[in-house]
Amino acid sequence: MGRVPALHEPLKKILGGSTAKVMAEHLDLHTAGDLLHHYPRRYAERGELTRLADLPLDEHVTVVAQVAKAAMKTFNHGKGVRLEVVVTDGSGALTLVFFGRGAYAREKELIPGRRGMFAGKVSVFNRTRQLLHPDYELLDRDSGAGAAEAFAGRLLPIYPACKQFQSWKLTKAVDTLLDLFEAEQWQGLTDPLPPSLRDGRGLAELPDAFRKVHRPRTKADIEDARARLKWDEAFVLQVALARRRHADSQLPAVARKPVAGGILDAFDAKLPFTLTDGQRTVSAEIFDDLATEHPMHRLLQGEVGSGKTMVALRAMLGVVDAGGQAAMLAPTEVLAQQHHRSVTEMMGELAEGGMLGGAEQGTKVVLLTGSMGMPARRQALLDLVTGEAGIVIGTHALIEDKVQFHDLGLVVVDEQHRFGVEQRDALRSKGKQPPHLLVMTATPIPRTVAMTVFGDLETSVLDQLPAGRSPIATHVVPAKDKPHFLARTWERVREEIEGGHQAYVVCPRIGDDLGEEGDTKAGAKNASKDAAKSASKSASKGGPGDEAGQAAAEGDGERRPPLAVLDVAEQLAKGPLSGLRVEVLHGRMQPDAKDDVMRSFAAGEVDVLVATTVIEVGVNVPNSTVMVIMDADRFGVSQLHQLRGRVGRGSAPGLCLLVTDAPEASPARARLAAVAGTLDGFELSRIDLEQRREGDVLGQAQSGVRSSLRMLTVIDDEEIIAAAREEAASVVAADPELEALPELRTALDALLDEEREQYLDKG
Repeated sequence: MGRVPALHEPLKKILGGSTAKVMAEHLDLHTAGDLLHHYPRRYAERGELTRLADLPLDEHVTVVAQVAKAAMKTFNHGKGVRLEVVVTDGSGALTLVFFGRGAYAREKELIPGRRGMFAGKVSVFNRTRQLLHPDYELLDRDSGAGAAEAFAGRLLPIYPACKQFQSWKLTKAVDTLLDLFEAEQWQGLTDPLPPSLRDGRGLAELPDAFRKVHRPRTKADIEDARARLKWDEAFVLQVALARRRHADSQLPAVARKPVAGGILDAFDAKLPFTLTDGQRTVSAEIFDDLATEHPMHRLLQGEVGSGKTMVALRAMLGVVDAGGQAAMLAPTEVLAQQHHRSVTEMMGELAEGGMLGGAEQGTKVVLLTGSMGMPARRQALLDLVTGEAGIVIGTHALIEDKVQFHDLGLVVVDEQHRFGVEQRDALRSKGKQPPHLLVMTATPIPRTVAMTVFGDLETSVLDQLPAGRSPIATHVVPAKDKPHFLARTWERVREEIEGGHQAYVVCPRIGDDLGEEGDTKAGAKNASKDAAKSASKSASKGGPGDEAGQAAAEGDGERRPPLAVLDVAEQLAKGPLSGLRVEVLHGRMQPDAKDDVMRSFAAGEVDVLVATTVIEVGVNVPNSTVMVIMDADRFGVSQLHQLRGRVGRGSAPGLCLLVTDAPEASPARARLAAVAGTLDGFELSRIDLEQRREGDVLGQAQSGVRSSLRMLTVIDDEEIIAAAREEAASVVAADPELEALPELRTALDALLDEEREQYLDKG
C-alpha cells in the first residue's frame, strides 16, 4: 500500500493483467483515472429494489432482488433438468433459469428468502421475463466477505457493466483502487478546480467526491458527489473552449468593412421585401465581427425558412465590397447547385460582374463541384485565382489542393455537422491570413448543446420567419389502422396540384437495392432483409440531424423494409396520382440528372417529386405546398422538422402529412404527434434530445467531447454549463496559459488529449 497510483497508471499494475485485460476489452477502462471516473449508473438501497416490471428486453441488466421460490423441473422425458428461480421486488417478478448439472449446485444456494445481485440479458419465454444462466452474487452469505454488512451499511452501487465483468466485480475493483488512494491520502490526485471556485460554489473536495460517489452512505452523499463531478467535466471542457476562443482572438485577420455604394448597397436597394428584425440584428453582429482584425467564428442557427441564406449572402457581398472573396461550402451537390441557383437569382445582374449586361458593381458567382466538366471547372478555378469571382459555392471539391483563391476573406459552412473537422480546416487554410468563418445550421440546437459542441463559436439565432411565409399544418396519417386516411392523402395531393401547386413525397430508401442514402448495395440488401436492425444501427450513428430510423429500434417484432422512392413513384404514377407528372430524386443519380430534375421542379414542369432526404435542406420551391412523408416513424424529430420546412415557403399555406404504420401507443407515434403539435424547432430539438442517447446528442464525430462527459448531461445541466462557461472565460482571460493553475492544466491534458485538442483547434 506504500505506492501512490497516478490517474494515468495502467490498471494492470494495480489489479493484475487478466482483470485489466477484460476491463480494457469490454468496458474501455485502461487507467486508474478511467476506473475512478466510471461512475455507478444507480444505487440500490436495503429494502428498496429495482422495479423488475420495468426491465428492458434484450439489455444486459443487474438487479437486486429476493428469491421468492425455486423449483427443479425435468424435460425431454426426464433426460434434461432445469432450475427455475423466481425473484421479486414487490413490483414484479423475474425468472432465473439454469440448465444442466450446474442447476443442482445453484438449487442449494438460491433458496427462498436469499437476497442477491443477478446479472444477465433480459429475454421473454412464454410471456415471462427471464434471465438465462445469470451471474449472481448473494448479499447475505458468509462467504461474501462482508457483503451483507456493506449492503446493510450503505447504498449499493450498480455500475455500467457487461457479461464479462459484472457490477459487483467493478465494485471490488473500485474498492481496491480507493483503498490505495486513501492509504496515501490521495497524494496522486490532481484537482482541476481552482480553490477559489470550489470554495465559492460550496463544492466538495475531489477525494471526498470520489468517496461519496463510489461509497455513499446517504442520498445526500450522492448529490454532493454528482454536483462536484459535473462541475469538473463542465469546467475543464469550457476552459478548453475558452482557450480556443482566446487563441482565435490573437490571430491576425483582414478586417472586411463594407464600402458605401458597393455591391451590398446595390443588392439591398433591389430587394423586393424588407429584412426581418432578426435578420437585421444578426447581420449587424456579423458585420461587427467582420470589421475586426481577428477571425470571426460565429454559428448562425435558425428555424427552417428563417432566411439564413439571405443573411449569409449579405455577409459575402460585404466581404466582396471590402476586396475579398467568399466561399460557401455545402454538404451535397444538390444543395450546392440549389444555393448557386438561389444566390444568382437573388442577385440578378449583380451576379454577372465582367459579363455583357452585368451590373457595374457586380461580381462573378461560380459553382465548383466534383462532377463538373473540365472546361467549366478550369474556368471556375481561373476565376478564383484571379479574383474575377467574388463568390464561389461548392462541395468538398473546394478543398482540393489545386483550388487557389486570390484573397479568401470569408468561409460560410452550411449544415456544418455533415463535414469533418479536417475538411473545414483545409478550406480555412486557403486564405492569406485566417479567413472569417460563419457556420450555418438549420437544425435548431438547444443552448446547452451549442455551448458544449460549438463552444468556441459565438452564436446568433434567427427565430423569426420572413413576412409572407405561410403556416404549415401537420397531421399524422395512421395508414395501417385507417387505410382510408391514406387514400384521402393522395386526394389532397391531387387537390393541391389542381390548384396550381406542387408536392413532395419523401421515402426513407431509394429502391432497386440502392438502399438508403449513403448505403452500399450490399448494405441495402441487408437492410431489406432486416430493416429494423438496419434502422437501429442508423439511429445510433450520432450527430445532430443523423437520427433517421431511430424508431425501428423500438420495433414490435419483424418489420417490413422501408418504403423506397422508385417503388412508391411507380405505384403512385400508375395508381392514385396517375396522369400527373411524377419524377424521382435521390443521391445516387448522376449530378446532371439531379440538377435537371430540380430545375424542372422549380420551373413547375413536375407536379410530384418523389425523393429521399436529399431535399432535406436548402431546397426552395415556393410553389410546393404539400409534403407526404412515407414511413415517417423511421425519421427522427429534427429531420422531420427539416423536411416539412420545404413547404409553406410561399404565400399559400403548407401541409405536411406524416404517414406511418406504427401502433397508436408506440413511442414512434408519440414522436410524430410531437412534430405535428408544434412548429417550434427549438422545442422539437429538446424533445428529440430527451429521446436520444447523450452520445447521439454530442455526435460521435465530435471527437473526444463525449468521452470526457460521464456525469454531465447537456440536456439537464444547463445551469452548470452556463456557469462553467462564465468561470472559464474569466480564468482564461486572466491567465491564458494557466501558469498559475498547473493542476487545471494537467487535468486539461488528461481529459483533452492531443486528438481532442485538434478537434477544438479546428472547429
